[in-house]
Amino acid sequence: MRNRSRKIRRKRRINTKRFSLFLIIALLAGIAIGIGINAGIKTATTPKDKPIKEEIYPDDIVINMVATGDVMCHTTNFNAAYDAQTKTYDFSPVFANVAKHITKADIAISNLETTFAGEDRGYTGYPTFNSPASLGEALKNIGVDVVSTANNHSLDKGYSGVESTLNTLDEIGLAHVGTARSTEEQNTILVKDVNGMKIAFLSYTYGTNGIPIPAGKEYSVNMMNDEELVTGQLEALKELNVDLVCASVHWGIEYSQKQNEDQEDFANYLFNHGVDVIIGNHAHVIEPMEKKNITLEDGTEKEVFVVYALGNFISGQTIKNTKTTAILDMQIRKSGKTGKISIDSVDYTPVYCHDSGKKDKTRYTLFDIRESMLEYESGNKENINDNLYRTLKAELENAVSVLGEPIKKEEN
Repeated sequence: MRNRSRKIRRKRRINTKRFSLFLIIALLAGIAIGIGINAGIKTATTPKDKPIKEEIYPDDIVINMVATGDVMCHTTNFNAAYDAQTKTYDFSPVFANVAKHITKADIAISNLETTFAGEDRGYTGYPTFNSPASLGEALKNIGVDVVSTANNHSLDKGYSGVESTLNTLDEIGLAHVGTARSTEEQNTILVKDVNGMKIAFLSYTYGTNGIPIPAGKEYSVNMMNDEELVTGQLEALKELNVDLVCASVHWGIEYSQKQNEDQEDFANYLFNHGVDVIIGNHAHVIEPMEKKNITLEDGTEKEVFVVYALGNFISGQTIKNTKTTAILDMQIRKSGKTGKISIDSVDYTPVYCHDSGKKDKTRYTLFDIRESMLEYESGNKENINDNLYRTLKAELENAVSVLGEPIKKEEN
């Protein structure tokens, strides 16, 4: 009996110890839970309790694309650029006043409406152009990246002139589109990566001034009426997965400051088959610009832009309105969230090609019209006299009336 009592007391002591240990463990667990709650740590989660993870997207890519009008070179232009002492041609003074508008661009494109067929062929102006290669070097030096070579003067020096022009552009380091030395080159679409935005460039012309494209070398000039070529290149774009497509088109009626129905029809065709931006030329005068939203066959919407002509960037022409041009400046955005392209704004700088006469060593000079007028109005008449000021004022009014006001970014 005494032994049994001892066993009972021993068992009670053991149970008491176990109970005390249980209380200690429970107390510690409670403290841990309390600390966790106070620290914001969840010890158990349910789908409802899970924190919402915020998606992180890349930053938007925003670039400035600049475009100029026709780069021509009449006899008076290359004669003015000639330095008798060095026996070289220097076109850089022509662009000095407006170079800043191009060098600032992320990508800049011009229409090269002459050939670089070589000095041995003799330099010539209208009607069959052949210019010193230093003109191309001057374009490169002011920041031009791409030149369109499909125009009515592409074959001025025949097929060999096409080859020589493209070889020269390769040496200078200017990318080119619109003419080719082989079928393979014609079928290879020019794509530039501009700060992470992939841009494809196309180029077409309405004709070649009646000069036939050599048999067997149909690849040499991209023609607007070559339906197989145009549709083939537009289809090929789908495989390239580019962000933006820019087409240079040589079209319209010379010296007309209004586009015609054929231009509008071809622009709409290009827009509906993948092109986003169209830079038109050939008229030698300014024609209107337009930004609009279109709905594609699959129901998607996109922004598109066309300027039907930017006039002559440089030339020796004297016909009314041929001395005024515009340097176009487009701000283009790629959304980091959706990848969609938008044309935020389109601005332009009206420019006047001043001819001071053949006796002047720097005969041709491009003037930023607004900047030059402000210089005159501030009392500085060193470069701008009374007559030139009146001319600039009239040309500015004409440029704005044709192009319209700059297109500003739409606020959401």
